[in-house]
Amino acid sequence: MALHVPKAPGFASMLKEGARAYSGLEEAVYRNINACKEFANSVRSAYGPNGMNKMIINHIEKQFVTSDAGTIMRELDVEHPAAKLMIEASQMQEAEAGDGTNFVVVFCGALLEEAEELLRLGVTSSDITEGYERALQKTLDILPTLSCHEIKDYRSLLPVRNAIRATVMSKQLGNEDFLADLIAKACISIMPENTTFNVDNIRVCKILGSGLQMSEVIPGMVFKRYVEGEVTSATKAKIALYSCPVDIIQTETKGTVLIKSAEELKTFSQGEENLLEAQIKAIVDTGAKVIVAGAKFGDMALHYMNKYGLMAVRLNSKFDLRRLSKAVNGTVLPRLTPPSTEELGYCDNVYVHELGDTSVTIFKSDGTESRIATVVIRGSTDNYMDDIERVVDDGVNTFKGLTRDARFLPGAGAVEIELAQQLAEFADTLPGLEQYAVRKFAKALEYFPKALAENSGVNATEVLHQLYLAHKQGKKTEGFDIESEQPATIDVTTKNIFDLYTTKYWGLKYAVGAACTILKVDEIIMAKRAGGPKPRAGGPGSDDES
Repeated sequence: MALHVPKAPGFASMLKEGARAYSGLEEAVYRNINACKEFANSVRSAYGPNGMNKMIINHIEKQFVTSDAGTIMRELDVEHPAAKLMIEASQMQEAEAGDGTNFVVVFCGALLEEAEELLRLGVTSSDITEGYERALQKTLDILPTLSCHEIKDYRSLLPVRNAIRATVMSKQLGNEDFLADLIAKACISIMPENTTFNVDNIRVCKILGSGLQMSEVIPGMVFKRYVEGEVTSATKAKIALYSCPVDIIQTETKGTVLIKSAEELKTFSQGEENLLEAQIKAIVDTGAKVIVAGAKFGDMALHYMNKYGLMAVRLNSKFDLRRLSKAVNGTVLPRLTPPSTEELGYCDNVYVHELGDTSVTIFKSDGTESRIATVVIRGSTDNYMDDIERVVDDGVNTFKGLTRDARFLPGAGAVEIELAQQLAEFADTLPGLEQYAVRKFAKALEYFPKALAENSGVNATEVLHQLYLAHKQGKKTEGFDIESEQPATIDVTTKNIFDLYTTKYWGLKYAVGAACTILKVDEIIMAKRAGGPKPRAGGPGSDDES
């Protein structure tokens, strides 16, 4: 009989067999900080216009090549609980501002890295978190005073284009002018008079072939499909929309028809055909020229539609059908009944077009204000077009942000250095231990211009020195000159490098919130997973889990 091995006394003895508990600075806090540092460093190299791309292959073998931190984190299956907290903070940033996910992770990692030094010196976690929260409050007080640019009219193309430009530049350096122009045109064309701007109303259609410069904005919707019937175009078209199949109506219950002669068979099928023709004729009589259905078109129905000159478009997605109904201002009907005048949609041009070797059906509105705009992206590879789509998404979210708050801050690290300088002065006025945390907060802000410089292959220490020198002389809008081969600064307002105020505001709040939450953890208890995989070697804070 095997000897009974007693459990070690303490907290572990109360837990199930196989459960693990880690406590104290060495076991819990430093492990969490190290995991977060590693994760932040991996996305830090993707920060800024010269940031490197990451190649991610997710759990279903789909490949991504991107420098967009939001996509990187979404596709990585991160297991470490502390790193997950950072990811959740960046996801909240994505939901709130639509951009700045990398900012949150890099800043949170920088705060934890600086906090580690204070912990090793004997400062307690509570003192550090209090200092960080005090510094955050001061930062949010200073931030509005640093606003250097405000858009008065967000229906004007040039100021909007200049505002979006920096967001686009951070992902697609070299194509920023063309893409910013494209996004600004799309956003302004659908900006409603009274209601708020809806990001979902800017659609993206990716068509392989040609080059990025052949991309365009189409007021209306574009679908990568060919029409069902023979009619391929309609102008000034009234549109009938159905979520059901356009075919002979199936009975709800099963029925048996007993046919005794050939004559009966002929009259039976003739009756169905006459009924279907009557339905199609009734739709034509309402003035409709196009039928859009969310299900299949029957062969007999197509025959009668071709006979009466109706255009047939099938959409596989119910969401596309809803969006189209919004774009053409029509109502989606659940049964094949003639639509009323109010239920009919209207579109100036519906036609089939060929882009490269792809046939597309376009619903184009020629009016001054369209409800939905589509950005047609052309490119040589799917990965490249996916990356452009992410850029369009960031640009559209920036436009949405400026419709709420049109203030902009100087970019290229200018606002971070100005905040760092003012926080360092603020720390000198504090009497307690929290002054050390406020100084570390200011030092963490330096990571952004340093990352921009390092990713551009420039000496980061020299860049920081020059930036501090310029800001000491009162040049608040002086940032890192990314186009210079030597360490140099530039007035960012001359180059239209602006960061949206709300993106920075929420980014700072979420990063500090996540960092303080991680610092307040002093114990990790991992319950045994029932029938789950065995825990990895190295504990919860090991590098292989980060």
